[in-house]
Amino acid sequence: MKHISQGDLDELRAMLEAERISLEEDLATHGRKAPGTGDWQGDSSGLEGEEADPTDAADQIEELITNVPLVEELEKQHKDIVDALRKVENGSYGTCEECGEAISIERLRANPAARTCMAHGE
Repeated sequence: MKHISQGDLDELRAMLEAERISLEEDLATHGRKAPGTGDWQGDSSGLEGEEADPTDAADQIEELITNVPLVEELEKQHKDIVDALRKVENGSYGTCEECGEAISIERLRANPAARTCMAHGE
């Protein structure tokens, strides 16, 4: 992280933390944590319990079909953010996972969770 000034690092950490909080709010809105694993799952607010009206059941299934891929994408983004924050703490943040070279500050500002440099772009 020698190529990242302390001021830039603090700014990027704050961006990552804000994004983590936002993603956790989105995940809680569209999914729920699976018991035991802690992984997020798409959720429909009423598929369990009493037998629903067929129209309500269809709406709930449609909601679940929409939420599952959305939650999967949000969870992937969340894991990337958490991983980036871990890297900030252990001193490996801002290093390309492919070549080991520094990721440019411009790329990190555009995507604070970037795992690779521009040459190995995701």
